[in-house]
Amino acid sequence: MDTPEHSTPLLPELDGVRHRYVSVRGVRLHLAEAGQGEPVLLLHGFPQHWYGWRRLIPLLSTQYRLLCVDQRGFGWSDTPGKGYDTDTRVDDVVGLLDELGLTRVRLIGHDWGAWTGFHVCLKAPERISHYLALNMMHPWPKHLRLMPQSWRFWYTALLEQPLLGSWILRNRPGFTRYLMRKGVVEQAVWTPDAMDEFVRSSQEPGRARAGEALHRAFALRDIARLVLGRYKKLRLTTPTVILAGERDFMLPPSVITDAGRHADDLRVEVIPGCGHYLHEERPELVAKAAEALFSSRP
Repeated sequence: MDTPEHSTPLLPELDGVRHRYVSVRGVRLHLAEAGQGEPVLLLHGFPQHWYGWRRLIPLLSTQYRLLCVDQRGFGWSDTPGKGYDTDTRVDDVVGLLDELGLTRVRLIGHDWGAWTGFHVCLKAPERISHYLALNMMHPWPKHLRLMPQSWRFWYTALLEQPLLGSWILRNRPGFTRYLMRKGVVEQAVWTPDAMDEFVRSSQEPGRARAGEALHRAFALRDIARLVLGRYKKLRLTTPTVILAGERDFMLPPSVITDAGRHADDLRVEVIPGCGHYLHEERPELVAKAAEALFSSRP
């Protein structure tokens, strides 16, 4: 197992999880791995890292080899000064699969990780057999439904501002705690240890800069592409299921519609009484949805 030069901060402990580091396109990515069998890649959202899958890992690792990567800038991966746009994150994922010698995997993504996941499926469809997306719209939203809900993204306007976004993440941990609490229906979902870990990680200077850069890149590039219809010529061929939280404060089910002619096989399922962190609130349900999807013919 590759080891980092520095041993702090300590990695959270989780039974059956192995850790290593993989160099991908000049960036060292941390990988938490569990289980044996067919590989499943998991892409976390903001402000989480690999530990965000701690409730799902025991449920799926008996059947699959789970690969929980910390995307660049997060968790225990490197924090380069650039590369937080969607295209670069997609290249990181494909590069990681190349380095691991994996021709094809199943994929689970949440939040920003789910947005990345859609674009991995679009750019390299031969690498992904099935895709489970949590709490994220596809690249072909209906603008008439999305625009009236744009007020829900008010917090991203703060995080994407140069210097201000990273300052907030470093110096105002209450802001991160607020977003995480706002994201669930039952507050007991967040154990003190888990909440503290994600807040602590977000406060690290390099990771705070990454959080800011991630939001700014989306605002400057992806939103423009959505408005200009740059994704309309693309087609999703990967069998995909989107799980949406009925009470998701950021992306309510009304904006997560079917993709029409843009997808060969995409279903949207709304989970009652849940918010923006389905893998935290309903891990058993997410595991069952993954097992059902992954067992279907691609």
